[in-house]
Amino acid sequence: MASKLVLISVFILDIIAFGLAIGAEQRRSTATIYKDNQQDYDYCIYDSDIATGLGVGALLFLLASQALIMVSSQCFCCGKPLSPGGSRAWAVILFITCWLFFLIAEICLLAGSVRNAYHTKYRGIIGGDTLSCATLRKGVFGAGAAFIFFTAIVSEFYYVCYSKARESFQQYGREPAVGMGTYK
Repeated sequence: MASKLVLISVFILDIIAFGLAIGAEQRRSTATIYKDNQQDYDYCIYDSDIATGLGVGALLFLLASQALIMVSSQCFCCGKPLSPGGSRAWAVILFITCWLFFLIAEICLLAGSVRNAYHTKYRGIIGGDTLSCATLRKGVFGAGAAFIFFTAIVSEFYYVCYSKARESFQQYGREPAVGMGTYK
């Protein structure tokens, strides 16, 4: 049977990562253009940069969750063999899906954190182009949060299927070759 401690720990790590990603989406940086009349140039003033830290925190909690699942299941490639059947087939499918959702979530969180931390300094000297303050597009951290949720569900099911297939494996007790009978 799957370890309840591992399942609870992974669930808690995923919930924290999901909450941090939602918080990062809500606290994205916004910018306003400020015109300096004395120096004759415009520049951007950004409010809070906390979303970058929340996004990185969500990334790290999701990474810890994935690492815990993979260490507990011995990354599907080490340890005892799995018994053939439905549990092993589902474990393989869920393993691949879990990694796919994990990578998408990590890319969204990393790209959102990097883009949110980018700030335009100043531009727009007399007669120059209009100023455009670079900000993160809405929904990047939200997409990361959605894929954190999908990763949490799939990784829990993967671990349960993996544990079920691992524990039901039975060694073949007889000789592996074709048995020969007595010939008369």
